[in-house]
Amino acid sequence: MSEISDTPYNVVYLGIGTAAWIVGVMKIRAWRRDPSPGLLIVAMTIIPSATAFVVASPLLYRLIDRVTHRGNLATLLVYLGITTFSATALVLARIWSPTTDRVNSLVWDAATGDFWRQVRARIAVFAVLVPVMIVLFLTGGADSPETPLTFDTTFAARPGIAVFLVIYQGLFGFALVDIGRVCLGHADRLPAGSLRRGIRRVALGGFVACGYVVCKLVAIGTAFAGVTGVEWLSTVVGPVFATAGAALITIGYAGPATAAWTRRRRDYQALRPLWDLVYGADRRLALEAPPSPWTERLAFRDLEWRTARRGLEIRDGQLTLRPWVDPAVVAAADEIAARTGLDDADRAALIVAAGLRFAAGALSEGRPARPREDQIALPGLDAEPAEERAHLVRVARYLQAPPTGEALSAAGAGA
Repeated sequence: MSEISDTPYNVVYLGIGTAAWIVGVMKIRAWRRDPSPGLLIVAMTIIPSATAFVVASPLLYRLIDRVTHRGNLATLLVYLGITTFSATALVLARIWSPTTDRVNSLVWDAATGDFWRQVRARIAVFAVLVPVMIVLFLTGGADSPETPLTFDTTFAARPGIAVFLVIYQGLFGFALVDIGRVCLGHADRLPAGSLRRGIRRVALGGFVACGYVVCKLVAIGTAFAGVTGVEWLSTVVGPVFATAGAALITIGYAGPATAAWTRRRRDYQALRPLWDLVYGADRRLALEAPPSPWTERLAFRDLEWRTARRGLEIRDGQLTLRPWVDPAVVAAADEIAARTGLDDADRAALIVAAGLRFAAGALSEGRPARPREDQIALPGLDAEPAEERAHLVRVARYLQAPPTGEALSAAGAGA
């Protein structure tokens, strides 16, 4: 068999491993913000497999062997990393499986005894077989020659190593099928959106990666039987399935988090005009001065905190401006909303935008505040927290919209 170049494997394995590590760190950060078993298990599922891909790259594989002075030790580390992924994936599958008496539940109640019985049963299998794998590897005489890409077919003829490989592939294959099956069921119970798409990609990635297991088992079996000529299944086709499956799983896990981050950043920037309006009315509302346009564009961290704080400051500003809101402007905006067929959400946003624009202008001109009994409450103040941000974003977008200017003009308020 001709010598296999390390370069493609270094590029692909290091690329996939690094990307998966980034996703794992994102999940850890999300778990720290919102501690939940599901997020933690997702992170624990991603990180071992990401580490396995990095270690499997011939570059690091050979480095580990040189540092430890034991040939092919990196293979054991890679397979233990994937086995850890398999164990945590099975736990994740149990978390995402609904109980029979809660058919409408989206997630498993991790406090139930049935949950822990299923988890313990599966983890017990790994607890027994992982030490067996380690003993078989260390006593199997597979430390020479060093084979970062052809370990399976090179040493499959040795009974101890063959059993080691079959145990590893069996655990991995079982986990892939289980997580794929459960993810499909979980996705069907979710509303359309990025989370549903992400879970389906994880399921597809699990099924695709099963091709790796099939190729490896065929290659191992033929090598054990002394048949040559099918090593390409182990060194070429199998890694293609593994890489494609890992990429889909990584994208599946990263997709919802990336969509949520993008949405937070978009909302944070969309709220800026509305925040500027209330900040101009009362600078005491803000903890700090307005960020520069470049600082705003380069805001990538702590977006949830920044956006939530901006929303709270806008709400405080709305209460500050309430004594200067003109009922005539509110009535004009309401009439325009009805005439143009706006839905309830856009109607409320238009009324608030017109009311706040007038109030900010009246305050800056030094007009007297209305008595408390004559003040009008703008819509949206009683919005649920889950709906409040979307409402404020709509208000910000209506600030300079033509209907808002039309409402101000119709009420004789000017723009």
